Amino acid sequence: MEERLMARLESAVARLEALSLRGGSVAGSGGDDASATDPSIVAFEDFMGTYFGRVSSAGEKIGGQVLEVTKILEQALNMQKELLIKIKQSQKPDLAGLAEFLKPLNEVIMKANSMTEGRRSDFFNHLKAAADSSTALAWIAYTGKDCGMSMPIAHVEESWQMAEFYNNKILVEYKSKDPNHVEWAKALKELYLPGLRDYVKSHYPLGPVWSATAKAKAAAPRAPAPPPPPPASLFTSESSSPSSSKPKEGMAAVFQEISSGKPVTSGLRKVTDNMKTKNRADRNGVVGASEKESRTSSPSFSKAGPPKLELQMGRKWVVENQIGRKNLVIDDCDAKQSVYIFGCKDSVLQVQGKVNNITIDKCTKMGVVFTDVVAACEIVNCSGVEVQCQGSAPTISVDNTGGCQLFLSKGSLGASITTAKSSEINVLVPGAEPDGDLVEHALPQQFIHTFKDGQFETTPVSHSGG
Repeated sequence: MEERLMARLESAVARLEALSLRGGSVAGSGGDDASATDPSIVAFEDFMGTYFGRVSSAGEKIGGQVLEVTKILEQALNMQKELLIKIKQSQKPDLAGLAEFLKPLNEVIMKANSMTEGRRSDFFNHLKAAADSSTALAWIAYTGKDCGMSMPIAHVEESWQMAEFYNNKILVEYKSKDPNHVEWAKALKELYLPGLRDYVKSHYPLGPVWSATAKAKAAAPRAPAPPPPPPASLFTSESSSPSSSKPKEGMAAVFQEISSGKPVTSGLRKVTDNMKTKNRADRNGVVGASEKESRTSSPSFSKAGPPKLELQMGRKWVVENQIGRKNLVIDDCDAKQSVYIFGCKDSVLQVQGKVNNITIDKCTKMGVVFTDVVAACEIVNCSGVEVQCQGSAPTISVDNTGGCQLFLSKGSLGASITTAKSSEINVLVPGAEPDGDLVEHALPQQFIHTFKDGQFETTPVSHSGG
């Protein structure tokens, strides 16, 4: 607590000294001063003083490669602060300009990644946790919903999920060996969650806000260009050209036609009886059997959006709006990636490999077969789904789901199954004999709560057939 307070005080003193030095600067530097003292920039300095101070202090106690990667992380944070100041002084660039603008930050992140390559270090988990988590700083590249990135807050959270696997290894390895490593791992997590996440949520929930006037101010000394001629009004009957023989267009032509005194409907064709739909022989309203079969036999797609099966930002597999597809496969995956399945119906997905976590959301009659998950498999807002684990899964969560069959392998019998607001959940496990049939167990959905000895006791309802 004292270290955190001291870090915040040092940050505040540094800002006051910087302001006092700027007091004698020329008037032309007012834009830089205003950007550097913007509330969002001041809040970023507070964020670094509050959260990064702990990481730095623990890194100095550990030393070696841990201290080195901690200093690189500090460089990345300082670079992000500089970019945030520049954003307030610059107009939004195009894609090529944005890549060039973010190049300094990208180089620092790549520097951290390079430390994880080559011969495996004794502090490999520290290096991977720092390098993978540093990608959270790329939230600054978000330019809109069509840019291919998650929104800034979600990007920070997803980036930390990549690093948490290695961060948890540090906590387990050094739990009873060295408290400095444990402190470093805990401080690193708090740097992003809640530190960076809350900062982005407060100041940039929709991405960075570029200056709308920076370019206009830079071009002010030039002689103003002559204004373009005003566009012709849609409602005027006068032509902007000197020639009066030019035919009128748009609404001017419409009003001229109306004011000419001619019958407005003189140019319309008359609809005869044989042109009416009710009298046409080729429009009888009966759907043929062949047409009906062709509509139902081919796989359809969800009205919610186009079907997707893609890897986004190298971290998240997205499977959306797949209907009637029985051969969906994800085979090129690793333990740092997650799988999100949404809005699928009457389909089957195979995940061939270990992934971080799997989420099945708003799916109907969906089958999912996976090998291993590092964190959890979550089933939310679904109906009639079947999920099979062929390897291991520490946690399986079922929430607000009606009709769910879980097929567990011997390696996943130790899984913790959590249910909430769900019904008709059956778990099938291997029998006692190797070649025996699966044994089905129904998870209770009704409970009895009785008040005994000053507290409630909850027991599942058991039905006896007598």
